[in-house]
Amino acid sequence: MNKKKVDPESSPWAPFGIQLRAFREAKDLLQEELAPLIGCSPSHLSYIELAHRPPSRKLAELSDIALDTGGTMLLMWYQLKNAAILEGFPEYAGYEALAEQIRIIEVNIVNGLLQTRAYATAIEMGYARQTDTSEKLAEERVEFRLARQRVLERTPPPLLHVVLDESCLRRIIGGRDVMVEQLLHLEQLTTRRNVVIQVVPYSLGEFRPFTHMATLLTMPNRKVLAYGEVEQRGYIDRDTKSVSMLSRSYDRLAVEALGQAESLAFIRAARRDLEWMST
Repeated sequence: MNKKKVDPESSPWAPFGIQLRAFREAKDLLQEELAPLIGCSPSHLSYIELAHRPPSRKLAELSDIALDTGGTMLLMWYQLKNAAILEGFPEYAGYEALAEQIRIIEVNIVNGLLQTRAYATAIEMGYARQTDTSEKLAEERVEFRLARQRVLERTPPPLLHVVLDESCLRRIIGGRDVMVEQLLHLEQLTTRRNVVIQVVPYSLGEFRPFTHMATLLTMPNRKVLAYGEVEQRGYIDRDTKSVSMLSRSYDRLAVEALGQAESLAFIRAARRDLEWMST
């Protein structure tokens, strides 16, 4: 049977349909087999894959469950519904959902994969005030961010190795109580077998090789991809040489950072410092 090729620029929802079809075919499922699992008819599913109809949020959620995508389809639904979500992120999310290892260096704020709802809400509401956007839009961005965390519940889960600059722990987001809850959440995450969190103390000084966030994804075929962000856009770097250089810098930083036990003690001490602060 001839398969109609969909132009990703033919419709705002075309990327969603293309990705949904790719995940379905990777699972070796026919439209007739997937449709009842996601609450629609085979013809409706066909229309969505061809970008003739927009998907519902419920369909995106059920697709993630049926196809075990780590939340990718819901992330794409949020991004395509809301143009304020960082351009380029859905492509990254598709790779992240399949990655065997996720290595992240973060500066200034706790990475989105590790954020509590209150912390994420404080960040997005602050952004909304600065840019004069609506609270409703900020709330949608929070849901988008929390949906991304479902990748950690995948079976089997990816290995997540996050190196946090000390600034992530010291910058108070949302007030004392929100920050205390966030630091406690980091402590709890360190008990997961697939999560490693290290802290880069200020004392490392000029030897810290990163000034911006960066992510390295190790795919099932062992290929490593890098992801970074510039103003209003995220981008995937596939160049073997530049990704290799970034990977070496990451590994050097991980060696210089505090070990797991020391990092946990550092996070706990930062939380206790905040708890002693007056309200």
